[in-house]
Amino acid sequence: MSAPRIVVVGGGLGGLAVSLRLAAAGAGKITLCERGERPGGKLNLLEREGFRFDTGPSLITLPEVFVELFAAAGEELPKHLALRRLDPHAEYVYPHGTRFAVSPNLPAWLATLAQLGKGEPEAYLELLALGARIYGVSQPSFLTRPVTAPPDRAVLRSLRRFPLRGAWGNYAATVESIAKSPELRQLYLRYPTYVGSSPWACPATLLVIPYLEFAFGAWAVEGGLYRIAEVLSGLLAARGVELRTGAEVTRIERAGGRVSGVQLASGERLPAEIVVTNADAAELPRLLGEGDGGLAPAERSLSGLVFLLGVKRDLPELAHHTVYFSADYRREFDDLFVRRDFPDDPTVYVNAASRTDRSVVPGGIGETLFVMANSPAEPGCWGDREIESARERVFARLAAGGFPDLGTDVVVEDVWTPARLAAAYRAPGGAIYGTHSHGWRRAFLRPANRVRGVRGLYRVGGSAHPGGGTPTVLLSARITAGLVLEDLR
Repeated sequence: MSAPRIVVVGGGLGGLAVSLRLAAAGAGKITLCERGERPGGKLNLLEREGFRFDTGPSLITLPEVFVELFAAAGEELPKHLALRRLDPHAEYVYPHGTRFAVSPNLPAWLATLAQLGKGEPEAYLELLALGARIYGVSQPSFLTRPVTAPPDRAVLRSLRRFPLRGAWGNYAATVESIAKSPELRQLYLRYPTYVGSSPWACPATLLVIPYLEFAFGAWAVEGGLYRIAEVLSGLLAARGVELRTGAEVTRIERAGGRVSGVQLASGERLPAEIVVTNADAAELPRLLGEGDGGLAPAERSLSGLVFLLGVKRDLPELAHHTVYFSADYRREFDDLFVRRDFPDDPTVYVNAASRTDRSVVPGGIGETLFVMANSPAEPGCWGDREIESARERVFARLAAGGFPDLGTDVVVEDVWTPARLAAAYRAPGGAIYGTHSHGWRRAFLRPANRVRGVRGLYRVGGSAHPGGGTPTVLLSARITAGLVLEDLR
């Protein structure tokens, strides 16, 4: 019997990782189709006038998941990528003038927290311990298993340790019941934005996110995070995977209840016995010819407004990551999810990767700045006037937090709006993480990795199980590859 033909739709991180796992296992003849000019999906790159910008993720957590991916392919990660643990993880700037840096050194960090008020170090340790317990349960029962898999003895044993009192309720309510200072509360309330969600609407189980960042570290990649996509692409080529860019899949074909191939925008047809889609899960009905797909606005995760700035002078006063908090966090999230408008006073995140990696600026001089504010996933309201109005609000918040005046030193500027994200990645409304994680169903019952009702069809990526974020996408690839190999056997 000839080797099965496998087509992977979408060359984002999930598509790259699942292709590598299947190639390493000798699963069949693999073709990876990416509609963009380069692989990577939202993990992408802009190079201009000697400046090198990551246009998507700006840090990684759980580096062990990356190590395991390379090991599955018979490779050692340090031979391909240089990871650097950040200290501090980030600096936080509050509207009333307080600022501090979160250190991975626990005694130093607890000493900083002691300055915020009596009992805050203990509150932080309680929140950290709660996140640790949640991770201890979710790792064997959720993060590494198909969502449809029946629980085994190990899962049932782990579920007995689930902290019902702390993790079952609302995220914001749990944080506010433990942390008393406004600074620690706002710091912890930020983390659900890592999966494009509101802390006032998602379950407290997402307290696992800040635990993972502290316990396993925040890491940068020398040369930028796009190096991950470049290295994985090279490993695929070495294993005979055909990686086709500029190849948009417009239809997944079926015959007799199973996949039979894909149709490209060029009119070419690729026959296949296995198809893995790394497209947004909401796009699958369109690809199957069952409708237009997409997500209703109320279902979408956050999008973002991003300014990529190449600055010709050094800014040593900046940390690698800095967050400038808005004055009214609750109102900001009401703007984002209730009124669905860009906030009047946005929280602004600045990633100055060049502070720790001088290879991303020309001649080692200057800075690359990734300036981002959360935005509702509404692509239709981003004309020049709206961009300029939002820009004024972003830089007003930065100026209030002491961000340096860039003056005439900006030599490169590139703007990413929700409309641009939607067009570039076919992300519904520009939603970065597919659906939000509001409520238990959306947080934990994301689309399954094996598509029900169509044999040979699978999902992978941040919009599928187990969810968004670079390490979770790699876990999705691990689960999906396992299912493909199981079915082939």
